[in-house]
Amino acid sequence: MSTYGFHFDNSYARELEGFFAPWQAAMVPSPHMLLLNHALATQLGLDAAALESDQGAAIFSGNEIPQGAQPLAQAYAGHQFGNLSPQLGDGRALLLGELLDPNGRRWDLQLKGSGRTPFSRGGDGKAAIGPVLREYLMGEAMAALGIPSTRALAAVSTGEIIHRDTPLPGAILARVAASHIRVGTFQFFAIRNDQEKVRQLADYTIARHYPAVQSVTNPYLALFNAVADRQAALLARWMLVGFIHGVMNTDNMSIAGETIDYGPCAFMDRYDPAAVFSSIDSQGRYAYGNQPLIAQWNLTRFAETLVELVDPDSEVAIHQLTAAINHFPKVYADYWLQGMRAKLGLHTEEEQDQELAQDFLTTLEGRSVDYTRAFRSLSAVVLGNPAALRSQFDDAETVDAWLQRWQDRLAREPMQAEEIARDMDQVNPIYIPRNHKVEEALNAATQNRDLGLFRQLLEVLAEPFTERPGLESYAQPAPESFGVYKTFCGT
Repeated sequence: MSTYGFHFDNSYARELEGFFAPWQAAMVPSPHMLLLNHALATQLGLDAAALESDQGAAIFSGNEIPQGAQPLAQAYAGHQFGNLSPQLGDGRALLLGELLDPNGRRWDLQLKGSGRTPFSRGGDGKAAIGPVLREYLMGEAMAALGIPSTRALAAVSTGEIIHRDTPLPGAILARVAASHIRVGTFQFFAIRNDQEKVRQLADYTIARHYPAVQSVTNPYLALFNAVADRQAALLARWMLVGFIHGVMNTDNMSIAGETIDYGPCAFMDRYDPAAVFSSIDSQGRYAYGNQPLIAQWNLTRFAETLVELVDPDSEVAIHQLTAAINHFPKVYADYWLQGMRAKLGLHTEEEQDQELAQDFLTTLEGRSVDYTRAFRSLSAVVLGNPAALRSQFDDAETVDAWLQRWQDRLAREPMQAEEIARDMDQVNPIYIPRNHKVEEALNAATQNRDLGLFRQLLEVLAEPFTERPGLESYAQPAPESFGVYKTFCGT
């Protein structure tokens, strides 16, 4: 174990020769620690105090390789906006290695923005401070909401100027993930008809992420079902909080079931199934309401890579995988309804709950009502204060008929109103990464080198369900002057 507590055990490098290119990060002139995630560092068994130093900045910039690390750039392909790119790979990232935490759990430690690799395709492999801080913030916000996600361990400024549309200060993100295996990792070898490597990857994935399926009759079909189940659960959680990933390419779908690669992501303000914030998604392929459909499409691409493993008779394999793919919408719908019941304060199950939940969304659609505030206000209705919700509607009578149906349904719950309201406030956040607050914090960090607003926002989002005095502005929708919000990949 190193001085800083790094305990590397690099199974990907050891077991998957040919799946990556050994590589080193580009040296940067003046690394400086911007942010260190002390809580996460402690969870990983690292010495946070020692890493909050110039040497820690050198490690997380790639200038210094910690003992036991084996830096490498992973190979993968991917469908980007529906079009297959046969070779993508880590074009601006390096997997330093795999950390074992004090409980023996394995975590990838990756540097993002660490310079060119053999997969860079002409890019500079660098990252600017804005996208680095956005991913730091979004990953931590999602984790606090209880949504599986890659997480930021550190953000380091490099002392470089990165040239995009305008010159920007450079930075590198050190992020942690259950792994960085993607649907696109399987595609890279499948489209090259290298079935032995697909099998090798599948076996590695099963051993690392889904060991329970090792002993079943058809472990590769079971692997597909397990990945699909995790994706269904993940997508339901996204939808329940109004999160829009923005670029659900197959190379951005984690086999481990985590939210990965935060680029043009955002949280929906007004409820709108067609909501799109990405500047490059002109056709709305990755709109909010399309996300479950795209997850199923991506899983179909994953299934295609497993056909020869599932059964030597391709017709049999395709039949079995197609049945599994067709089952995905029901699995997703079950997770979504389970979560929606919790948001509505329902602990028991009745047949009409799906319709009740959908009708509330229909009531919100097309009106100037904030999605997050509307759900948070429902607990006040339970406690006898319907004005908290009704005041958000230009015409309060719009929601009254639904409220009556919902309250009639709540009357059949065995719990007291106070208990119901308390439980609702534990699943309906009051604080999310409001788009205008995110931009305000990123602009201050980028233009003024001032992290004060960013740190404050990060602190607020660390406890998204706990209302605190003085933070009222963080629970408010964007002012009209904020205008139409567009985000960018930042690559």
